[in-house]
Amino acid sequence: MRSPAVARPPGVMAAVQLWCRVTVVGRDGAPLASWVLEGPGAPALETVEDVAISALLARRLGGGILLAQVSPALRELLALAGLPVEVEGETKRGEEPLGVQQVQEEVHPGDLAL
Repeated sequence: MRSPAVARPPGVMAAVQLWCRVTVVGRDGAPLASWVLEGPGAPALETVEDVAISALLARRLGGGILLAQVSPALRELLALAGLPVEVEGETKRGEEPLGVQQVQEEVHPGDLAL
C-alpha cells in the first residue's frame, strides 16, 4: 500500500490512523484475503484508488470486497470519487456497485485488540 507523502519536521511522527479493513470475498462469499488500510493522518485519493482497484480485481474474479470500520474521512472520499458502496447489501437506485460492501464488524470477548 502506498502512503501519501506528508511534510513534517524531522523526528516528528504522525499517529497512524485506521482508514478501513478490507476483505476480499469469493463467488460464494467466503473470505479469501483481508488487510488494513491505514496511514498517517487522513486518507488521500490514492487510498480510494487502492479500494477501487481491489474492488475491480475482485469483481473480475466473480467476487467482491467488504469494507469494515470505514473512517468518516474515507467514506467522504469514496462518495466524492463516485465509488458506489453498498451499505448492508443495498445500493442507491440506478448505481452499479463495484463489489464493495460496508459491514459492521462484531467484537467477541476472546478477540485480540489490533
